[in-house]
Amino acid sequence: MAKMTKEGILKAVKDNNVKFIRLWFTDILGVMKSFAITPNELELALSEGMGFDGSSIQGFARIDESDMVAMPDISTFQLLPWRNREDGAVARMFTDVLNPDLTPYEGDPRYVLKRQLKKAADKGYTMYVGPELEFFYFKDSHGTEYLDHGGYFDLTPLDVASDLRRDTIMALEKLGITVEYSHHEVAPSQHEIDLRYAEALHMADAAMTYRLTVKEIAMMHGVYATFMPKPVFGENGSGMHTHQSLFKGKKNVFFDAKDEFSLSKEGKSYIAGLLKHAPEFTSIIAQWVNSYKRLVPGYEAPVYVAWARRNRSALVRVPMYKPGKEAATRCELRCPDPACNPYLAFAVMLAAGMKGMEEEYELAAPVEEDIFEMDAKQLKRHKISALPATLGEAIAVTSKSKLVKETLGDHVFEKFIENKTAEWDAFRLHVTDWEMERYLSIL
Repeated sequence: MAKMTKEGILKAVKDNNVKFIRLWFTDILGVMKSFAITPNELELALSEGMGFDGSSIQGFARIDESDMVAMPDISTFQLLPWRNREDGAVARMFTDVLNPDLTPYEGDPRYVLKRQLKKAADKGYTMYVGPELEFFYFKDSHGTEYLDHGGYFDLTPLDVASDLRRDTIMALEKLGITVEYSHHEVAPSQHEIDLRYAEALHMADAAMTYRLTVKEIAMMHGVYATFMPKPVFGENGSGMHTHQSLFKGKKNVFFDAKDEFSLSKEGKSYIAGLLKHAPEFTSIIAQWVNSYKRLVPGYEAPVYVAWARRNRSALVRVPMYKPGKEAATRCELRCPDPACNPYLAFAVMLAAGMKGMEEEYELAAPVEEDIFEMDAKQLKRHKISALPATLGEAIAVTSKSKLVKETLGDHVFEKFIENKTAEWDAFRLHVTDWEMERYLSIL
């Protein structure tokens, strides 16, 4: 869709018989929130925003300071392709959450990312991101009954979800989101649709749209899609490997044709920043108790702080698909999962990488051996540490991180730590079926 204006949106609403416009934003955990307005309210909303009560939104305001304003971002106007057009179309716009005086609300995750992107832009950098979001299809939301028993890159008849992926891709493209490719993943009934890299704010919006679209299309087919990081014991979990690069204009800052890895000094320092600060921001990119059932050695989930080119057991990889090609030079952070808040996740990744560049962190040599096969002595010899093993450990590290606090801002940082501490305590105190089966009959 061409660049939208207020007048263009009003015309599109009239021409397409739009009956409702849904205004989207997220809470601090990345859960989509929405309310609808009618076309009669649209012109006012585009000029002044729409007021709402923020006191019930996770991580937003207290009840005595709950007035918020949702200001539509006109560049995000799209018609929702899964809604029945016979009764009138439905459109959506992402919003920026503002205070009543129309200043940015510090608790808005979209603002957290915009603030970090501005810091990069002030130095001439634009961040591009290409996430690979994996997910499972199950018969329904009450269990993990597979739709198929296919494996990596399998085609029909094992991969019965090809039509689901096709319809999802068609819906995404109608929403202005470019898809690179899709395929069956490693685990039964696990799938991946990769989005073509884009500027980070646009991609965070696209990732939120992607998650909802996958679920909506699955529902239309009578099945359930989940981005839960580790829904099935003994099978690969779902990740969100995140490819990232910085550009100055058309120049890829990470690229150096003369380097043996085609990486510039800045690119190496950016990767060193990701590695150094990864334990601090692990709770942001793997924010659920269940995330740490995926972050274990094996199952292709990287937990060891190292980088490599071909080695997929490393935390950061520099893909070798097109060696020596400037536009393709990037790094891939492999620990995030698709249930994180993409606004906060991209913000902390950029902050860590920029910190590495600003302080000229040195990048250690790549580790091309299978790290999963290394014993404790080998890990120590290579100076390879591990990410936090539980949400409790991750929160403890994050709570002491100056970098994460500066990136998120005091409000989001404190609310996030508070929420995740409560989640960990609730899990820690829960008596599980595993404990009952293991201990009740013998203790």
